Amino acid sequence: MTTPDVVTVGETMLLGVVSPPGRLRHARSLAVGIGGAESNVAIALARLGVPTRWIGLLGQDEPGQTVLDRIRAEGVDTSAVQRVPDRPTGLYLREQVGNTVHVTYYRRGSAASTLSPDSIDPRQLDGATWLHLTGITPALSPECATATQWLARTAREAGVRVSYDVNFRSKLWDVATAATFTTTILPWVDLLLVGTEEGRALWPWDGDEQVARRLADQGPAEVVLKRGAEGAACLEDGSFVQSPGFVVPELDPIGAGDAFAAGYLFAHLSGGAVPHRLRTANALGALCVRGHGDYESLPSRGELDDFLSDRTHLGR
Repeated sequence: MTTPDVVTVGETMLLGVVSPPGRLRHARSLAVGIGGAESNVAIALARLGVPTRWIGLLGQDEPGQTVLDRIRAEGVDTSAVQRVPDRPTGLYLREQVGNTVHVTYYRRGSAASTLSPDSIDPRQLDGATWLHLTGITPALSPECATATQWLARTAREAGVRVSYDVNFRSKLWDVATAATFTTTILPWVDLLLVGTEEGRALWPWDGDEQVARRLADQGPAEVVLKRGAEGAACLEDGSFVQSPGFVVPELDPIGAGDAFAAGYLFAHLSGGAVPHRLRTANALGALCVRGHGDYESLPSRGELDDFLSDRTHLGR
């Protein structure tokens, strides 16, 4: 078993997508897939050649087996995944009406919601450079919130850097709870990723750079602001660097933030400076939205290099 460069922990669910696009009530069929922010990042990195491990809890059911098989098929190490009897694998349904995507979750009481420090052997982090977490996991249950904090602290104490994507989901928890949790975990975070839209929901916003500096004062060495099609910015070592997005047709926005996070971590592992990290992250996000699915359009290393060298996608 190869030692992973990146370990991710979180819930991955069975996904049902209305096909062709439209309302669920009118659908005659659903396309079956999987979706989870942390496994999306793991898959993106694996496609780029980075040894990656995804850790999660799945039900002892057919949806759980589907999730496990598909993640494993992408070359992600799933050796630490546990199956939980008498708990279902999470499910979510997605419908698209025009350019608007509607998502319905069925994850309360799922196997993943029982995650606790006892669920994970800290040796699963041995040799890793990064542990990637998101704000989705702690929103699932109080046990998951405790486990997320424990993971961040355990990783830092073991010399593993911690990446945390805020990934605020209003269907899972309220603004005040999400903001408070983020504040409590920041001292153990090395890299904080936050979308400017979700950031405006969580904190007073008096300017991107000003907010990034306030967040950095609470612990993270790097604060990255995701601006969608407009690009991204990063505060590191007191310098605020901005990078434009890429011009591409958008078919499906789901998964773009996870692709961005994977691109940033990939460039970090490659030794890239902040401008290169931001450009690579923006490229992964752009490539993701050009196709349907949470991760299906994510590129190989060669496809990423070709995209970055194609001047027809120059940033805005």
